[in-house]
Amino acid sequence: MALRHPERVTGLVVQNGNAYTEGLSDAARDFTALTPDSPGAEQAILDLFTLAATRAQYEGGTADPTLVAPEGWLLDQYFLDRPGRKEAQLALAYDYKSNIAACPDWQAWLREHRPPTLITWGTGDPFFPESGTRAYLRDVPSAELHLFPTGHFALEDHLPDIAPLIAGFLDRLPS
Repeated sequence: MALRHPERVTGLVVQNGNAYTEGLSDAARDFTALTPDSPGAEQAILDLFTLAATRAQYEGGTADPTLVAPEGWLLDQYFLDRPGRKEAQLALAYDYKSNIAACPDWQAWLREHRPPTLITWGTGDPFFPESGTRAYLRDVPSAELHLFPTGHFALEDHLPDIAPLIAGFLDRLPS
């Protein structure tokens, strides 16, 4: 949307949302290299959509997993288990390469428009490491960066810290 309609973007809030190849862990690189004809690829992808793996994505990298309420991962799993969802997730997984291919366009857009940007990031994210967040600062040097000792779903255990940052950021945006 930002590339097609930059005038509609007044600011960005980024929370472990990667836009840089250096922001991909080795595990993410291996995952995104999978193709439908890669031996074992389908099972490797489907293994990520089990209850244990969904829970691990929520709790992984957190300093205190007991702060992560089970409703998030249980609700995600409920919807992942609905008919047809595994096939949709397989298609999305195989297509993630298109996101990586789009990174240079996203970065060029960031450099050109330099929107007000708030970045909150869990430093324990197993797929999108901290290097991904620091890369944003090359293209949007004025971005606000806040790191938290948590995983990919930083809001799950750091909502009291992050929500005021977002509210304050939104209050500062031009109306």
